[in-house]
Amino acid sequence: MTNNINWGILGTGRIARSFAEALSHVDDAKLLAVGSRNKNTATEFADEFNIENAYSSYGEVCANKDVDVVYIATPHSLHKDNVIMCLEANKAVLCEKPFTINASEAETIIKLARSKNLFLMEAMWTRYLPALNKLRELLEEDTIGDVQIMLAGGAFMPEFDPDFYLFNKELGGGVLLDAGVYLISMASMLFGKPKTIKAVAGMSKSGVDEHDGYLLEHDSGALASMYVSLRGQSSPDVTLIGSKGKIYLHPPIFCPSKITLNLYDGDETVIDLPFEANGYQFQAMEVNRCIREGLNESELMPLDESLEIMNTMDKIRKQIKLEYPME
Repeated sequence: MTNNINWGILGTGRIARSFAEALSHVDDAKLLAVGSRNKNTATEFADEFNIENAYSSYGEVCANKDVDVVYIATPHSLHKDNVIMCLEANKAVLCEKPFTINASEAETIIKLARSKNLFLMEAMWTRYLPALNKLRELLEEDTIGDVQIMLAGGAFMPEFDPDFYLFNKELGGGVLLDAGVYLISMASMLFGKPKTIKAVAGMSKSGVDEHDGYLLEHDSGALASMYVSLRGQSSPDVTLIGSKGKIYLHPPIFCPSKITLNLYDGDETVIDLPFEANGYQFQAMEVNRCIREGLNESELMPLDESLEIMNTMDKIRKQIKLEYPME
């Protein structure tokens, strides 16, 4: 490995573009290769981000011996196969959320990564932002006491298009896997594995969930009440209610930069936590740190927790009767 850690990207869509932009803010990272199913798309992406190698297949990225780690930004339905391909090529992997389509797929890739002693992480970028670091610090210091309630959710209204990934069942569409995963992951980080799961959903014309509500009960008694919907407009946010006060995580939930702390004694504090670039760089920094330290997973997004989050979403899908063709 050179002084830089060399990255490859699978996919050239919106998230891949955001990640490529962010990597320029990571001092010890070099974006060396990009793969697409279309050569022209790969070449255009490479030209835009000054990438040396543009490939017309994902496999060619894995075959590049100088690539150390691969970021997977392909559709949900391709995650498992893409991760396996990268791991079989002995590459470290950062895979976009949702980690896979279901828990069985997640278990498969986790077992493979561990058997090959390779780094693997779900790209839940929110966990590495300054605001989340501050949130964990406030909770560890018992600032708002015993947290028993999490209220979270958001809504947006894209125009219906059966080919758009959110509405496309073949691609693992629906709001749970795309947006609800942020809420489920937040509850998991705060409270751990839920002991009771209740879910309801309204389905789109294409047969995926577009209007969801989730209620999770945890061993501590804590409740997480969440919604995500394509039937209205509401900025996604989080409120935590404890025995001493409340914490409001300002929207957007996936990339917050401000926290309001309200204590029941009357004190209110607004904490601004701005950052440069778009925020994707922090997870890349964590991956680089882990690789340099010889770690195969991050303690902030451990593989067992990613698997448990997939298990929770499997149980939600069972309740709302959503099954994907590839299952």
